[in-house]
This record gives sequence, C-alpha cells and structure tokens, in this order.
Amino acid sequence: MKKWFALLLLMISVLVLAACGGKKYEPLAVNEAVDTCVICNMQVKDDAFATQLITKEGKNYKFDDIGCMNEWKKKNGTENIGMEYVRDYNDKEWIEFNKASYVYDETLRTPMAYGVISFKDKASTEAFIKEQGVGTVLTASNLSSHDWKQNTDMMNMDMNGGDSHMDEHMSEDHEGMNSDKEMDKR
Repeated sequence: MKKWFALLLLMISVLVLAACGGKKYEPLAVNEAVDTCVICNMQVKDDAFATQLITKEGKNYKFDDIGCMNEWKKKNGTENIGMEYVRDYNDKEWIEFNKASYVYDETLRTPMAYGVISFKDKASTEAFIKEQGVGTVLTASNLSSHDWKQNTDMMNMDMNGGDSHMDEHMSEDHEGMNSDKEMDKR
C-alpha cells in the first residue's frame, strides 16, 4: 500500500511540475527565400529589423519591421500571443520583446519607415543615440502607447530611387541608418 501511495504521489508531482513549466515559444530562423511579412508582404531579411511572434497555438508570424508586428497586434489583439521577439541591432540576436530596449526617431531608416530600432539593453540604446545624434529611448511598455506613424517622406524616397527595402539596410558599421542629414551627405 505504501509503494502505491508513493508512486501515486510521484506521478502527481511530475504532472504538477510539467504543468508549471509552461510552454516554450522559441524564435525561428529567417529564411529570406520564402519568408514574407504577413502585413506588408515584403521579404523578411535576416537582419536587425526582423521580428516575429508566436501564438499560444504555436503559429509563427514574421515581420520585416517592428511597426508591421505592431500593426498585426492592433488587428488581431494580444491575448493569443505566446511570445514576441525582436533583434538586437548590433548583433542580430533574438531578444524577447518585453526585455528589449528601443530607440525611436522618425528619421531613422527602417524597412517600413517606422523609425524604431531594438537593442538588448538600455546602454546600447544610449550609445546608439549618442553616435547618431538623434533618438529617444523607449521600453516595450512605451511602445504600447507609441504613435506608430510611418515616415511617409522616407517611404516616398524609397519608391523614387532611394535605398529600397530590398537593398541591404545596414553594413557592419551601420551606414545608412543615420538621420536625413547623413543621407544628404551621400
């Protein structure tokens, strides 16, 4: 009788621990040959601007710009999201959306001209702002009330012979991510 009771207790403990562990939502690799943004239908580049979210059912959605991911959340709600990921601008590592730090400035070049760039920590955002001379530090919480307007001048420039979304948006030294003043120098 004691053996059965001990076995039953062990089985209950294992089930409780398994249930408490929660479901893990891991980011998927970007495949530039097939991945397109579910909002704007542009190619998702394997770069610092790629974002993704995973629903609680395990469905993965990829985006070419954090603004597109925000648009998806606005249309579909957030209650069914298991996890959201952004990339660190400097090393392209995946970061949980809520743990990242962000820089916003309307003149920052991002694929869909939302001007929001993600970093793994606040120190990196502050260094970027110091280097670029523009930007405001934001948190994931700040982004929930962010305006999310696209810089239409930048979008029009891309369509009229400027750097296009399909071009590389960054080099090793982050050239091309500067303010409009930097772009005018080219």
